[in-house]
Amino acid sequence: MPLTRETIGDFFRPSKWALEAESTTFAANGWSNKDMDPVPPRLRTWTTWNYISYWLSDATNIAVWELASSMLAVGLSWRQALPCIAAGYAIISVVMVLNGTIGARLHVAFPVLNRSSFGFWFSYFTVFSRVILSMFWFGIQTYNGSQCVYQMLKAIWPSIARLPNHLSPSANITSSGLLCYFLYWLIQLPFMLLSPHKVRWLFFAKGVIVPIAWLAMVIWCFVKVPASEGLFTQHATVEEPYFSWTWLSAMNSALGIYSSLSVNIPDFTRYAKDEKAQYVQPLIIPIAFTLCSFAGIAVTSAGIQLYGEVLWDPLLLIDHWDNRAAAFFASFAFALTTIGTNISANSLGAGNDMTVLFPKYVNIRRGQVICAIIGGWALCPWEILANAAGFLSFMNGYTIFLGPFAGIMITDFWLVHKGHVDVPAMYDPQGRYRYVGGFNWRAVLAMLVTVIPTLPGLVNSINPSINVGYATRLFDIAWMYGFVVASLVYYVTSVLFPAHGTYVEELISADDAVLGKEEAYASEEKSPADSIHSGHDGDLKKRGSGKISPTEV
Repeated sequence: MPLTRETIGDFFRPSKWALEAESTTFAANGWSNKDMDPVPPRLRTWTTWNYISYWLSDATNIAVWELASSMLAVGLSWRQALPCIAAGYAIISVVMVLNGTIGARLHVAFPVLNRSSFGFWFSYFTVFSRVILSMFWFGIQTYNGSQCVYQMLKAIWPSIARLPNHLSPSANITSSGLLCYFLYWLIQLPFMLLSPHKVRWLFFAKGVIVPIAWLAMVIWCFVKVPASEGLFTQHATVEEPYFSWTWLSAMNSALGIYSSLSVNIPDFTRYAKDEKAQYVQPLIIPIAFTLCSFAGIAVTSAGIQLYGEVLWDPLLLIDHWDNRAAAFFASFAFALTTIGTNISANSLGAGNDMTVLFPKYVNIRRGQVICAIIGGWALCPWEILANAAGFLSFMNGYTIFLGPFAGIMITDFWLVHKGHVDVPAMYDPQGRYRYVGGFNWRAVLAMLVTVIPTLPGLVNSINPSINVGYATRLFDIAWMYGFVVASLVYYVTSVLFPAHGTYVEELISADDAVLGKEEAYASEEKSPADSIHSGHDGDLKKRGSGKISPTEV
């Protein structure tokens, strides 16, 4: 097609980017699209083995390695760090399966199902928060992946280390660094164009290849430095009264590293063949993550003996290796694991969330591309990592919101409504989950009483010169505090002041609504007059509309 003024104009015309209307769309007036709809039976393909490979692949990522290694740096011994890690991941695995079961049972993504607890419009706060967080961390993880590409290229072409730099020092990235960043960004892009139910094969490949590489590194470290000379000689340097808070803070970090995914895990479990397929999570998560954390601790301890410094970043350790083949394959494994983590924890989450923000124009695939462009380039992650340690502290501190998010969702579904929710009403802005003006004030209150007390500690983490006293202690356990207190406040207010209009006698699933429509249409085609008396249409309205008056709330 020739490039003319008309074709250029068409390119920028919003109507040309509107998604094609789907007969499966669950809500009228542009409030849904195919990717936002409940997952149909033919796409429910994830089995138990897919979730095992998913978590094996996610356990072997740089963040898990670095978190475990950093516990040595804050003064814990490996004997103290491992129980701390195991406890943190055991707790988060229970949260994963409780929220994951909601997605597997309802086959609905996080941005939609949280409307039942937060209210139709207040849920957009949680969704927008997840989008921003995902974009920033997508860029940061992409930068980490580019360091893997650098080590791979260095193993093949050592001269890259001497490549002339044509960028100014103020750019905070070198020419070779920018080249590696672009290459890694480009390598990730095709995986974002896969549909979520197909991307499970990436996790399977990653779950096989990466653990082998990590095991090889552990064997290498024990050959180079026997445990009796390295790991077993490492002792704690922190004592009471600081030990307890250091241990709790470290466990909160273990919880926080997957606090985002614990909220949007329904984005993946909604593709489960049945809800039992994801029950394996409380078993596989603590085992896989504790073993992988041990690998990071063991190799870092060996690095202290070999190189005389704490190389908690595995790529810095690889940079010291003379064996180029080993450096290449180890870097490749870390590059692969970073791709999987970036897709599962960041781009897919952002893609799902953006389908709700702009359902007429954005599906999951487009959302991931937008995340890749904005998060990968517009936010300039090398600037963030180079000049804004305080900003990174703020991003880590953003988990003060994620604990309450998870607590409110779990409490609402399992304790308040006992699993009896109305899925079609989640797609209706005027439905039963409108609460008061689209806001569930119980969720608003739960957020306020948990977030506000932790803000002083967040301020101190960004600017340590601001003294907030013991308020930093609460920030150190922000996820645990937020989850427990928000759950308690939400439950008590929901029991004392129930939102009567949101209660239904039994679960009204997406399948029920689709079946009701099919029966109604079949009845109308058979005998329009009879259908008036058959009650199908009335039953459909009762099941699907979920509309209530404000006085019912």
